Amino acid sequence: MSELVTLSDELKDEEWLSEIEVIGDDRGYYEPVGKAHDALFLDDSLEVLLVSFDTVASARSGSAEGLPHAMVEANRHGWSHLSILAHGPSWFRDPNVYGYFDRLVDDAFFEDFDHVVFYGAGMCGYAAAAFSVAAPGATVIAVAPQATLDPAIAPWDDRFIGMRRTDFSSRYGYAPDMIDAADRAFIVYDPTMELDAMHASLFRGPQVHHIRYRHGGVHLGADLQAMGAMRPIFERAVTGTLKPVDFYRALRLRHDYLPYLRNVLNRVHIEDRNWLTALLCRSVLTRANAPRFRHHLELSEHKLSAAGRRLPPPRRRLRAAERLPDIN
Repeated sequence: MSELVTLSDELKDEEWLSEIEVIGDDRGYYEPVGKAHDALFLDDSLEVLLVSFDTVASARSGSAEGLPHAMVEANRHGWSHLSILAHGPSWFRDPNVYGYFDRLVDDAFFEDFDHVVFYGAGMCGYAAAAFSVAAPGATVIAVAPQATLDPAIAPWDDRFIGMRRTDFSSRYGYAPDMIDAADRAFIVYDPTMELDAMHASLFRGPQVHHIRYRHGGVHLGADLQAMGAMRPIFERAVTGTLKPVDFYRALRLRHDYLPYLRNVLNRVHIEDRNWLTALLCRSVLTRANAPRFRHHLELSEHKLSAAGRRLPPPRRRLRAAERLPDIN
């Protein structure tokens, strides 16, 4: 494992990219891919290649080091890493990006590695699926991906109106078709997010596994990284043995992840499910000093008491080492 620098969040994007170029020149290569994208390759292993897609913004917020999350994980494990960076919301629909992957295919680049994993979330999940066709036999992990933004196929997705005129019908275009050659593809999404679920349903095939993460919300990709779930998932993926059960084991971490617990609290509160609200809040308060949960516990207990109901005695108290930090 090589030591990675920490890049300040005070850097301008151009300065940050200059630092990324230094890292690439030192450990592999860095090159602009047209005017709106860049590629960074860290050459550390012929056993594993982790390919990730990020916007510059998501890459900078992806880790405490100010570097792409997948890059930090690859460095930790001694894997090679290819990072494709977009300067903005392009969905990587750029002939320069197509040409870059064409060149990798012509050079048999992906064939040098025993295991190749493609990863991305949201727009970058779309790209991970779409460009995985360049590496047949790869494992694909796409978190809340769009299948396409072609209005002829997905007219119901009105979140990205500005992309409606972008070509999603030509090369590397329709992501569900591009994963046909993958060894296995995992589509992670929140089924309570209707549009994400509709996109997920377009990914089909014997190699496709749908991983349903209820109440993950709109920041699903970032939350999976922040709670530490991606590390065990990557560790299984790079062996070529990743299975749905590995995701659900990793997702147990959400039970101690406060943004997820807030999402669940919002849901049960909106649905006026006082019994579940009280049980949830009481559980969280055994592990954290959380005023918001305490408020909802008191409110729910009051409503339950008015209805002649009382919560059962709490289970065992958690050891101090199991407690969550204080939150507001």
